[in-house]
Amino acid sequence: METVNPLKPSARMRIPRQDSIEQEADRRSRNFQEVSFGLDEQRAVIEAQRCLECKNPVCQDACPVNIDIRGFIQLMLKKDYSGAVNKIREANYLPAICGRVCPQESQCEAECTLGKKHDPVAIGKLERFVADYEMLHDTFNAPHIGERRKEKVAIVGSGPAGLTCAAELAKLGYHVTIFEALHALGGVLRYGIPEFRLPKEILDVEMERIKALGVEIYTNFLVGRTATIDELFDEWGFSAIFLGTGAGTPTFMGIPGENFSGVYSANEFLTRVNLMGAFKFPENDTPVKIGKQVAVIGGGNTAMDAVRTAKRLGAEKAYLVYRRSRNEMPAREEEIHHAEQEGIEFLLLTNPTRILGTETNWVCGLECQRMELGEPDESGRRKPVAVKGSEFVLDVQTVIEAIGQKPNPIIQSTTPGLKTGKRGVVEVDEKQTTTRRGIFAGGDLSRGGATVILAMKDGKIAAMEIHNYLQSNHRAASENIPLTHSSSVA
Repeated sequence: METVNPLKPSARMRIPRQDSIEQEADRRSRNFQEVSFGLDEQRAVIEAQRCLECKNPVCQDACPVNIDIRGFIQLMLKKDYSGAVNKIREANYLPAICGRVCPQESQCEAECTLGKKHDPVAIGKLERFVADYEMLHDTFNAPHIGERRKEKVAIVGSGPAGLTCAAELAKLGYHVTIFEALHALGGVLRYGIPEFRLPKEILDVEMERIKALGVEIYTNFLVGRTATIDELFDEWGFSAIFLGTGAGTPTFMGIPGENFSGVYSANEFLTRVNLMGAFKFPENDTPVKIGKQVAVIGGGNTAMDAVRTAKRLGAEKAYLVYRRSRNEMPAREEEIHHAEQEGIEFLLLTNPTRILGTETNWVCGLECQRMELGEPDESGRRKPVAVKGSEFVLDVQTVIEAIGQKPNPIIQSTTPGLKTGKRGVVEVDEKQTTTRRGIFAGGDLSRGGATVILAMKDGKIAAMEIHNYLQSNHRAASENIPLTHSSSVA
């Protein structure tokens, strides 16, 4: 393989990892502007020089969508930033998004050879740099699409799984139509991730990249109500359908007091802030009412997003209540670190047992119990055990539960023959194939809750399997073999 970097490996190892430029914590905790400004060109080039250009790039194998990481970094070293972002886009059509929200530290960067003895190459920050450079300099060119195929494919849901599946199929020449229940594309990228982590402006640009592939868009279209899956096949003429409707139905702890005013699911809270534009109040007259003291229950990325949002909306005290220790938190380390910098108060080894309310049914407190860690449970994390007699009350006026979500059941309940599993997820095989012929699914709808990049992986696998399925149908049609999209198991 060609070596582009003029520095010897020993010299590359001596270069310190480059840090992103960020807003000061005290200032950013009072606004919704993006926390990180990423790397400037000078820092990005220096960081790219740290890459060892491994003959066996294990970082690529650790990437769920298999980005040619060595290849795009080599193009960066040649100052060919357009070539670099296009190299990424061969495997990942949403580089500006993944460069911001993908957990690289537990995937590609975790396997980086340099990281065995030093800090790994900041692969995610380099991905973001080339994507942002393209936006800043307006150098995007839609990939060339060859022969247009006659088959039509429907994508239900415009989250990361649906968008990726749509892009991959459009690049193959299929007529692709996205159906989105809300008024704008993006799914969880738009309603679940706060502005300070993923600006809507960036999301809008990435959506335009999807449209540039010739993808048709229907918004405010709730599949299962506006039209059923069977109607999309029979009346709209689609040859295959991908379901990527996510997991937008919240779950609750089931503790007393959850019916009080001032109790939110994180899903509802973040959706109100994002889609109603509460982050722009008073410019947008759509505030979200919260108290001076807010408690968010959970330890994942959604909990971190919710508690940091509450702080920005004016909470004087924003507590993160988590029943395990910091080491067991599933949230990204970067998000935990940013929350700590911004003054979020972590109440670890603390388990809520009851929500207290006033005579007018508004939240006035959260009763909690101290915990200690016992033996590991099924997840491999040590199980929290209650400490007897350790109960206390936290004075709060708002409680936000971020303990997970499950799929909305509308499509499952209106699509005969579509097998579902625990918590309403749609069952799929390793090729994202469901129990209905011609129907594929992925992302949170089939996983029940996962990362953006894993949803994209599902969408990418499904696109290739849809392509294989349609080509197989094409061959069958030429041999006069009858096909059906009936509700019988495939």
